[in-house]
Amino acid sequence: MQPMIAPENFAEFEAIALPHLNDLYRAARHTLGDGVEAEDIVQETYLQAWKSFHRFEVGTNIRGWLFRIMFHVMDHHRRKWLRFKWKSESDELLMEALVQEPETPQQLTDEEVLAALNKLPQNFRAVLLLADVEEFSYKEIAEMLSVPIGTVMSRLNRGRKMLRGELAGYAAAYGIGQSPRYAAVSNA
Repeated sequence: MQPMIAPENFAEFEAIALPHLNDLYRAARHTLGDGVEAEDIVQETYLQAWKSFHRFEVGTNIRGWLFRIMFHVMDHHRRKWLRFKWKSESDELLMEALVQEPETPQQLTDEEVLAALNKLPQNFRAVLLLADVEEFSYKEIAEMLSVPIGTVMSRLNRGRKMLRGELAGYAAAYGIGQSPRYAAVSNA
């Protein structure tokens, strides 16, 4: 049976955990690509955090602790419902990672960047969001996602290259030309 948590602990939990609600929702929304599902994941995250709050050491990184719980909740839902399929690392995907991608254009709207981000596989998107948006360290991301630091670095590098590739089309729409070196690669 779960130990009873005193009402004063609820006030403490609320004071230190709730300020991170929007950050968690934003990361879940962009990782999952679905606002309703993100709300469910964040709600489950806070429920799990509340149930485990007696194990949290006050004064440590509550934000990292909440993100770690959230990614465990996402993994649990993924395995339970088999809704997400991890993209296998095929030879084709590895070859794409070796090809030099065009530079990211400088005149993009937020909507274009978000649309390009949503096209990335979920495992790359999650690492990009945690590193580049939420500014977690590689070590923190590795702990949250339960993967080695090398995997975080690889996914971040490959995810950034994929994102640059997605944004190259938007650059062309703005009339931003490619250098001859990049044009030869993309026409091959």
